[in-house]
This record gives sequence, C-alpha cells and structure tokens, in this order.
Amino acid sequence: MNPLNVSKTYLVTGGAGFIGFHLSGSLLEKGARVIGFDNLNDYYDVQLKQDRLAILREYGNYTFVKGDLADKAAVSDLFKEYAPHIVVNLGAQAGVRYSIDNPDAYIQSNIVGFYNILEACRHCTVEHLVYASSSSVYGGNVKVPFSTQDQVDEPVSLYAATKKSNELMAHAYSKLYQIPVTGLRFFTVYGPYGRPDMAYYKFTKKIMAGEPIQIYNNGDMYRDFTYIDDIVTGVENILCNPPAQNAGGVSYKLYNIGNNKPVKLMDYIETLERCLGRKAVKEFLPMQPGDVYQTYADVSDLMRDYGFQPDTGIEEGLEKFVRWYREYYRV
Repeated sequence: MNPLNVSKTYLVTGGAGFIGFHLSGSLLEKGARVIGFDNLNDYYDVQLKQDRLAILREYGNYTFVKGDLADKAAVSDLFKEYAPHIVVNLGAQAGVRYSIDNPDAYIQSNIVGFYNILEACRHCTVEHLVYASSSSVYGGNVKVPFSTQDQVDEPVSLYAATKKSNELMAHAYSKLYQIPVTGLRFFTVYGPYGRPDMAYYKFTKKIMAGEPIQIYNNGDMYRDFTYIDDIVTGVENILCNPPAQNAGGVSYKLYNIGNNKPVKLMDYIETLERCLGRKAVKEFLPMQPGDVYQTYADVSDLMRDYGFQPDTGIEEGLEKFVRWYREYYRV
C-alpha cells in the first residue's frame, strides 16, 4: 500500500460539505495542496458551510473555488487551471426523502455533475478518481452484511438510483479512457460539523429544544453508523492507491466503508440521550417512502487491501458530536 503523497494536488468537490470539509482538513494538516469546489447551495444552513470553509482557509495550501458541478465549462476550467493529480468527487445532492419532492436537484448534481467530472478526468489526465457512492444503492436487500458483490438493481429512491448510475458511468469511463477509479459506498456518516438534515443532528436539536423527535417504522430500524474520522482514514488510505486492472482490463474498484456493526435506532437514540443528559419526547411513525429497514457493511475487501476497518463506537462518536454541538451552538 502506497502512503499518502503530500506532494500531489487534491481536488475535493463538495469541499464545503461534511465529508469534504473533514477530508480536506486532514489532507491540509499533512501538508498536501487541496483545491475545494462547491456551489454552497441552501439545501441546509449555508452558514455552517461558510464556517467550515473559514477553518480550511486558514491553511496556506488551500484554494476554494465556488462553482456548480452541473456547469460543464466551470468544471473544465477548474481542471485546466489547477491540474489536480487526484480527484475526490464528494459533491452531490444528498438525502433520500428530499429526492422524492425535488428530483431535478439530483439529476443535475448527481448525474449531469458527475458526467462533467468524468469528462474533465478524461481530457485532463488524472492519476486517480475517487468518488462517493452510498449504502443506499443496496435498497431493500435482505442478505446481510451488504457486499459489493451483491446485486443492486432495485433502488428504492431516486437518490439511490443516481448513485448506482454513478457507479455504472464511472466503470464505463474507466474502461473506455483508462481512468483509474475507486467508488466508495459510505454508510450513515456522522460527527462534528455534520449535515443538519440527518437524523442524529435533527434529534439533537429537538431534544435540546424539548420538541418531539419523529421515529420512523416505530424505531424498528438498524443502521451501520460510521464516525467521520473513520471515513477520512478510509478515504486517505485509498487516494494514492489506484486499483490495478481487473480481469476485464479495467482499473476500477468498489469498497464499502461502514462500521460493520449495525445499531438499532432506539439504542442510538438512548445513547444520544445519555450524551445530552436529556430524555427525548418520542413520536413514533410508520416507515417513510425511500427508507430501508437496515444497513450493514461487509468491509472484508477494505480489511484485505488496507488492513483497516472503521471501529469508532457510537458512545465515543456521539460524545464528540454532542461536545461540538454544544460549543458551536452555545447551548
């Protein structure tokens, strides 16, 4: 396994986002040059994105470019100006439920935007393209744990369908244009400076305000909650290790990055309550369209190739999140 090469230039799309912020910060701290690209949309609080960027801008080796992935000319100009060696495409419209009411955002960002990244990688030779897929591609699969060898042809949300489409598009471009590509299926990432649209963040806000939290499927759900630091370590291990050609002559690989320990939603909420020192007012609701019953990552490939698997427990992870939340919101 090749170590992280800090002499390279890393382009991180979605650079003001949750994972993009943490990955960029870690790369910058190690001395790498990072180019961040983000459109700073208002899907959630823009001030949070600006605060993340303010931290990254303290590094002299950081450059931020505001732009939209769906703007082909902007993406092309970005690659021409900065000539990144390694591209990490984290920019996407996230969220399962939002995709039900706002499908256009997903087609523009996740399909058109990803196509523009692939085209830019094609015309401006890069050493490795790493992109974010999602555990959502597994849909309603009942076989657990979820393996990258499983069929994922029955998505239950448009968001999941766009992520599966990304995997197919990336494979085609890797085959046609000899672009080394690695796709990463992330499993329910959480932590400080996280996304306010995610359940743990919304739960925290409502519990602190004494408002009821909405618990779907009456709490009978399981998630492979993965702490952000584990995600960053997993991504960094992969960046300077483009996949070798497979039997079909394609330099393409998929990995799950998940904690490999599904937690019942109610246990997660109880842990959050302990960290906050407050009990939640609970409102139990049926399963929502697009939701899945459980996620559970098979990370055997990650272990085999990198000797690494996420291992931060929810007690430690939620304690760190709550500590950050109280400080950030002064509550």
